[in-house]
Amino acid sequence: MKASEIRQTYLSYFEERGHKIVPSASLVPSVLDPSVLLTTAGMQPFKPYFLGREEPPARRLADVQKCFRTTDIEEVGNTARHLTFFEMLGNWSFGDYFKEESIPWGWELSTQGFGMDPEQIWVTVFGGDEELGLGPDEEAIGVWRRVGVPDERIVRLGREDNFWQAGPTGPCGPCSELYLDRGEDFGAPGERPGDDTDRFLEFWNHVFMTYDLGADGSLAELPMRNIDTGMGLDRMAAILQGVPSVFETDLIRPLLDLAEEMSGRSYGEDAVVTRAMRIVADHSRGASFLIADGVVPSNEDRGYILRRIMRRAIQQGRTLGLEAPWLGRFAERTIEVMSEAYPELAVERGTIARWVGDEEESFGRTLERGSELLDRLVAEAKESGTSWIDAADAFKLHDTYGFPYDLTKELLAEQGLSVDDGGFEELMEEQRQRARTGAATAHGSEDTHERVVAFAATVGQRTEFVGYETLRATTGLAVAEADDGRALVKLEQSPFYAEGGGQVADSGVLRWGEEEAKVVDVYRVGEDQVLEVESAGDTIRGGAPVEAVVDREARHATMRNHTATHLLHAALRERLGTHVRQAGSAVRPDKLRFDFTHGQGLGAEELRAVEDRVNEWIKASQPVRWLEMERAEAERLGAMALFGEKYGEWVRVVEVEGVSRELCGGTHVANTAEVGIFKISSEGSSAANVRRIEALTGPAAIDWFREREDRLREVGELLGAPQDPLSGARRAAERLREAGAGAQEAQRQALGEEAERLIGEAVDVGGVKAVVSGVSLADQKQMLELANRVQSKLGGDSAIVLGGVEGDKVALVVLVSKGAVERGLSAAQVVREAAAVVGGGGGGRDDMAQAGGKDPARLDEALETARRAIEREAG
Repeated sequence: MKASEIRQTYLSYFEERGHKIVPSASLVPSVLDPSVLLTTAGMQPFKPYFLGREEPPARRLADVQKCFRTTDIEEVGNTARHLTFFEMLGNWSFGDYFKEESIPWGWELSTQGFGMDPEQIWVTVFGGDEELGLGPDEEAIGVWRRVGVPDERIVRLGREDNFWQAGPTGPCGPCSELYLDRGEDFGAPGERPGDDTDRFLEFWNHVFMTYDLGADGSLAELPMRNIDTGMGLDRMAAILQGVPSVFETDLIRPLLDLAEEMSGRSYGEDAVVTRAMRIVADHSRGASFLIADGVVPSNEDRGYILRRIMRRAIQQGRTLGLEAPWLGRFAERTIEVMSEAYPELAVERGTIARWVGDEEESFGRTLERGSELLDRLVAEAKESGTSWIDAADAFKLHDTYGFPYDLTKELLAEQGLSVDDGGFEELMEEQRQRARTGAATAHGSEDTHERVVAFAATVGQRTEFVGYETLRATTGLAVAEADDGRALVKLEQSPFYAEGGGQVADSGVLRWGEEEAKVVDVYRVGEDQVLEVESAGDTIRGGAPVEAVVDREARHATMRNHTATHLLHAALRERLGTHVRQAGSAVRPDKLRFDFTHGQGLGAEELRAVEDRVNEWIKASQPVRWLEMERAEAERLGAMALFGEKYGEWVRVVEVEGVSRELCGGTHVANTAEVGIFKISSEGSSAANVRRIEALTGPAAIDWFREREDRLREVGELLGAPQDPLSGARRAAERLREAGAGAQEAQRQALGEEAERLIGEAVDVGGVKAVVSGVSLADQKQMLELANRVQSKLGGDSAIVLGGVEGDKVALVVLVSKGAVERGLSAAQVVREAAAVVGGGGGGRDDMAQAGGKDPARLDEALETARRAIEREAG
């Protein structure tokens, strides 16, 4: 039996027995249920009904619910049954039928609807619990006996197996599960459901919600007994299709076929390939459904869950040798297989393709390097005989290569290794703290670069930094330590700036003889520094003379941006107030980023004023000077120290006379005119009470203006005024205003016509002219205007009730004239009674009231309720 037939058979069976079929809820739970990030169980969307907070659309419901769980994500691929995404078939009773109906229906559908052998079905029931003060569920046992299940196949189990609880307190009750006995090929003789065995496969659980569990452990009878059953579609498909795992059903097998086709490997050829194909199939399927329901990859909450499964799939695809881009084809295959049952997949095809493609591209760029590092860490651990990996290394994989920590742990576990969770969390907290403060972290910090620190400690001589004076130096290479195509080196003198104070490290080259090596990073180790270079084999050796050359263009661009950062800081303090303080920065060759303390966003006028002030100082060609002095003297002169930075007793002060004076070890231009031009490209929030500005200078700013000029020219051409886009825009705006006025006039005319129609429907109820009608509007403001028109034209004593629908929302408006109020009519009372019918609420005054609802199907019933209320009070 195909999965689609299982769905239809199940739903049809219960529809024939008076159940209302409801569609699956989203994988993203309602905002009213913050207890979970995703829909993890079939009953979850019905919690408001079970808790009595909402009225169900019917007392009997049946559905197929999309679910997503990551509780056992590490088991996905290892077992025949674990999945992240799955479907749950369920039938529900809210105070209607109970065990006498639920159990026989379960037996009949299993044996007759699905054709299962009754001799192979076992059941479990609640066997009692002393702590709860309950004995065995004799009622359920009796019903099972009556449907024909012999005592030897009715197994009594304890509270941990057959008593369902929503939580430590609240609705609960015994449950009864149906199991398929797969025979002695899957287990030993004498085994029973509840044993640790693969012989018995549970396929349907019936929960009998009977009690309310109190905080003291006491049980009270619920005022309304409910039924909650759940059958996993994937598991039932495996049973009815006679396959050994859920992955080989017609729901997932097409994805395995695609994996075989693209990899050239065979499912089942070995454990590694089988596991990888299962993970790729399950995770790509789950990702498609999550994206279709509005989840996007991120590093928080449900977005992190999506990112985690996508990256886990990508990593396993690498195991299979799949060549990117491939993940999008699995998403497309998921749409082909599942969109008939879930049309939202086809509707969101473009969105799914975009996010899947973006994530595969971004993670794929770093996966190779990250995997190489992980492989090296594993090899080192095994060589040293340790059973763990340092938390700092796991953090580097997460921070530098984008490896989800859970994925790192899983890959290490496959090699019999672990990692320090506590240590990793400490490093994450340090990172979060740095993000909050915006403080830049020197590359040589011991938490991420112990190797660099250890290397620097092997050399007794400190590198002399000469980069303030020159961008080129002939010096000695004190020592080098090559490793895997790169090398750490220390120079006697270095023109390279080491990252610090928000300024990025210099780049450049080292030359010796006929060789050269690219400088890719410069690590700060206190007052010392270490270079990392792309080495040329073993030719780079300590003691050799080298020429160290800084990339002049990148350095000068960085210097422009650093000086502009000081000018921006001064302009912000001048414009916004002295509460403004730097809270972090990133000074790079291509742009600058400046975080500052301020409680609200900057308006266009403020941004323009700040930008103009900085450009005024640039045009003034003011000299930029730097002096070294004792810190006490610098503070006496009013030099500003930056938040999060550490300073010694001897400091460097950078000054633009009359504008700015700051403690700063960075590199700067000699004159503000060298900045060229300054343009703010964005302003926004960085954290609570911290704002962030990004800006461009020099050639980068000129390029920005040229791009805007090109776009403005294009706008002019579109408006038919290439030489004067502004005039074209004004003419277009005027035409829009005229069109808007015409639309408003048409709307007024339509309201007038609708009012005439409604007046014609008025009936006399005890001397009150009553109009009760549905309208094509759902905007309560427009409905109120329409009701006022009707009331005005009717005259005398009147009562008007209008109802409208938009999507899944209902709007109600009631107007009652002064004379009708005096007769005893109340608009508030009428609207309350009508709103209750459509699952909403509202209120107002005796003469005017409004309400909303969420059950459009019952609008006619709500209007009839309003009509009866008017007849009752006015008649």
